[in-house]
Amino acid sequence: MSDLLAARTQMALSLGFHILFAVVGIGMPLLMVAAERRWLSRKDPIDLELAKRWSKGTAILFAVGAVSGTVLSFELGLLWPGFMEMAGPLIGMPFSLEGFAFFTEAIFLGIYLYGWDRIPPRAHLMAGVLVALSGVLSGIFVVIANAWMNTPTGFDLVDGVPVNIDPIRALLNPAAFQQTLHMTLAAYAATGFAVAGIHALLLLRDPLNAFHRRALTLGILIGAPAALLQPLSGDISARNVAQYQPAKLAAMEALFETQAGAPLLLGGWPDMETRTVRWGIEIPYGLSLLAHHDPKAVVTGLDQIPRDEWPNVPIVHLAFQVMVGIGTVMAAVAAWALWLMVRRRDPADRRPLLIALAACAPLGFVAIEAGWTVTEVGRQPWIIHGVLRTSEAVTPMPGLAYTLLGFTLLYLFLGVVVAWLLYSQIIRSPRHQEWNRVYTPTVGGPHA
Repeated sequence: MSDLLAARTQMALSLGFHILFAVVGIGMPLLMVAAERRWLSRKDPIDLELAKRWSKGTAILFAVGAVSGTVLSFELGLLWPGFMEMAGPLIGMPFSLEGFAFFTEAIFLGIYLYGWDRIPPRAHLMAGVLVALSGVLSGIFVVIANAWMNTPTGFDLVDGVPVNIDPIRALLNPAAFQQTLHMTLAAYAATGFAVAGIHALLLLRDPLNAFHRRALTLGILIGAPAALLQPLSGDISARNVAQYQPAKLAAMEALFETQAGAPLLLGGWPDMETRTVRWGIEIPYGLSLLAHHDPKAVVTGLDQIPRDEWPNVPIVHLAFQVMVGIGTVMAAVAAWALWLMVRRRDPADRRPLLIALAACAPLGFVAIEAGWTVTEVGRQPWIIHGVLRTSEAVTPMPGLAYTLLGFTLLYLFLGVVVAWLLYSQIIRSPRHQEWNRVYTPTVGGPHA
């Protein structure tokens, strides 16, 4: 295994593991705050129990996310010194702000966890709000740094050296808003659907459990609106990619030839030898509409990109199709659930919806992993788009394959531990009889 491949694989493994905890760390605090807010207004003990259990989950995921995030920071310096030398003065500000948000989250999470019955209820709720706010800000600042790698600004390049550095311009790079919006919505959608899906599965076994019914409702209220908004943020992101990273867009859609009125491709597999796509379904003018909001607009194909600057087209195209397909399914299920709730129907009474939600439980995280594959692999061969190649930023390290194996085993072990802790502390419902309310069957299902 080459040094470049080993370094990229280890970074992909670390990032793929860390991102799961990062996105749940964004969504879970909002769930615990929503549950506590309902408890303060209704004094229903189920809401209090949910808030306490979700706060434990937030703490578990925060701790593991901190460990995996620290590993990533070390890997940036050890594996990619060329990148850090060039990018450090420019992305140092968002990373510093992320550190400030991280420590703020840690402080108020401690207050929240140990402040039950020790500080006034409103102050305790505000501590939870600050945990949720600092969590999302932490994610935003990290994504801004990645957005800069896709649309580098805030400097002039003279003889391969960045000069006239402006960290504010780098912070406000052209992809910052689009990527942070898309990622934040993805975090809320994935977390909300995961919670709703888990409790939907448990309700299929125990339909009268009030604990699971309440958790299902809150999960839908967090995840469904984000899932419905996600296609809109995807449209904004697609136009940005078309403008600043035409090679990535061409790889996403396996568009080998530049053309006006370019079709949108559904499915298919790129044949790199013949430069065609097999088994795909084309929607006429769809890509031109998506990228430029003009059905006759010209979309740049891979034929306009030097061959040595092509991303891995099959991987990028497949990951993009997975992300879009899952996003469409989740948006449809979200619309179904919200439509029932607007009509004052309890989603817990609709078995087909429960089955759909249970099936969607892991899909948000799969879509996030696919989306980051599109973002990172689609930028190759550049680590800083158009400025620094990935091969020029890596450092040779002996025995990197062994560290890759070690980290893989470590992440698998941590994953098993976290899964058990989440099950024992959060998912498993209270066994006290009073948690099961009495329901009267009516037309359409049981209601409280």
